[in-house]
Amino acid sequence: MADPVLPLFVYGTLRSGQRNHTHYLGGHCTRIEPAVLAGAVLHQGPGYPYAVADPDPGRRVRGELITVRPADFARVLTALDELEGCRPDGTGYYVRLRRPVIVTAHGERVAAWVYLAGPELSARLRARPAPIPSGDWVDPA
Repeated sequence: MADPVLPLFVYGTLRSGQRNHTHYLGGHCTRIEPAVLAGAVLHQGPGYPYAVADPDPGRRVRGELITVRPADFARVLTALDELEGCRPDGTGYYVRLRRPVIVTAHGERVAAWVYLAGPELSARLRARPAPIPSGDWVDPA
């Protein structure tokens, strides 16, 4: 069964103006809006961030909600899964999960695909966590 067409919540190198945005998302987006993922903590990885779920809904990751043109969705999602090392069995670098995201401009909750650190990445970086207090990789202050 095909994955449902949902917007993507991105918080690192796929955000507008960041190094992977143009290559993977350029020309495929119909809307880009500031958004927040509640119940997650953002960490500084080796040149890219990673988010992990957190039981505290007050912990937040800031990013963008990106709507991909439906005709391009399956191709874009496949490319992003590859980029993120996302494996169908959930053992990869990242796992892609359906999560509620809050659109900053009007507070609406929207279901979106989110890449969170998977077991492989978490195990590799567990010894040296580097949380980003602001929850924003682009503006960590």
